Amino acid sequence: MEHNPLSRLIVISNRVSAPSPDQPAAQGGLAVALTAALQQSEGIWFGWSGDIGARHDLHFDEYGGVTSGTIDLSEQDIEEYYNGYANRTLWPLFHYRLDLTEIDRSFQGGYERVNEAFARIIAPHIDPDDLVWVHDYHMIPLGWLLRQQGLANRIGFFLHIPWPPTRLLVALPDHRRLVEALFAYDVIGFQAEEWLESFRHYVTHEMGGTLGPDNSLTVGGRTIRAIACPIGIDAQDFIASASGPVARETQARMYDSGVGRSLIVGVDRLDYSKGLAERFHGYERFLDTNPDRRALVYLLQIAPPSRSDVDTYQSIRESLDQLSGRINGAYADVDWVPVRYVNRGYPRDMLAGVYRAARIGLVTPLRDGMNLVAKEYVAAQDPDDPGVLILSRFAGAAEQLTNALLINPYSADEIAEAIDTALTMSKQERIERWQPMFENVRDHDVIWWRKRFTEALKAA
Repeated sequence: MEHNPLSRLIVISNRVSAPSPDQPAAQGGLAVALTAALQQSEGIWFGWSGDIGARHDLHFDEYGGVTSGTIDLSEQDIEEYYNGYANRTLWPLFHYRLDLTEIDRSFQGGYERVNEAFARIIAPHIDPDDLVWVHDYHMIPLGWLLRQQGLANRIGFFLHIPWPPTRLLVALPDHRRLVEALFAYDVIGFQAEEWLESFRHYVTHEMGGTLGPDNSLTVGGRTIRAIACPIGIDAQDFIASASGPVARETQARMYDSGVGRSLIVGVDRLDYSKGLAERFHGYERFLDTNPDRRALVYLLQIAPPSRSDVDTYQSIRESLDQLSGRINGAYADVDWVPVRYVNRGYPRDMLAGVYRAARIGLVTPLRDGMNLVAKEYVAAQDPDDPGVLILSRFAGAAEQLTNALLINPYSADEIAEAIDTALTMSKQERIERWQPMFENVRDHDVIWWRKRFTEALKAA
């Protein structure tokens, strides 16, 4: 975007992540990646306001050189589109949890209604030369609906979560209609080659599509480009913050409170895709099979709640409360608690200090589009004495961070053995494993990701 001031960047996502005076700390990697491009191109970031309003009112705000356009949704919209189709239907299905996928016609109707409202309200604010970039599973049909509004712009779509195998996707009513809508885009991006392969398989086997050169896919008379484009973190900022004053103070606090014990850290939203119960069972297996080393380690699990309006998430919290309590009851001593389980979030500079203090980063999702915690853990390490990343082979990050200890998160034995391996690993091996992962995180950061996708879209 920086080289073509004539093309504005229009970003559309469920929520607007641009910084604001009300939520300056909410700015994450996505905002870092897109803010500079939006500032330089005088673009607009559209999304749901987070507020309830019956009339889909559009509000424009400007902060930090970024213009945002936010739309109110009704209570019915939120229940059917967001809590319903997005998070009770698509989210579990795309994370391979058919058993948790709720099929409800009203959910699908609300999803289509909200996407139609977004298209109708946003289309008049898009100029013919604008590049349009739609994000994630909340907005899959939006490109097609924008085409119905007469837009001939280059429109791209990026999926931040996995794309499921064909045998799972076909369980979704109107699955073909959903995928056909994606062919309104010019470029589609996926986090990992595995998700891209699953998409290609569906297109070729269910739709009779053909593969062409340069990652092109053709169905009927429409050709699109589908690429793997893994998102990164804002590496420079995070690496700097890991040696900043807040991180150093946090690191010292962790050392003091650990009194010489090795810290194992997990940081995840409270979500069934993150494998938290399986992680606790694996840690418990380590404690059970290594009685002489129990009091030499402790697990800090930070798990801020999410989507508390969805029943499945309430049951996850209850089960983890019980599981952590049972482990502590069974193994704790008068001067040692094996699990510190915290249901709140922390600022990123504090987390950087926690990561730096941790001998082990335990990242064990059952399925994850990418998982940026793994990359943050790597970025935060002391180059002279880095910790060890234990990473689920079912996270998108496993395609890049191949020097981690890759494990099957469903196996308590594999998690326990990996913890043992990490704790006994020599400093030389830890450095040899960490160095190439650090270089990947540094070089393939969130700015690299943005440029790779927008350049593909410009070339469409």
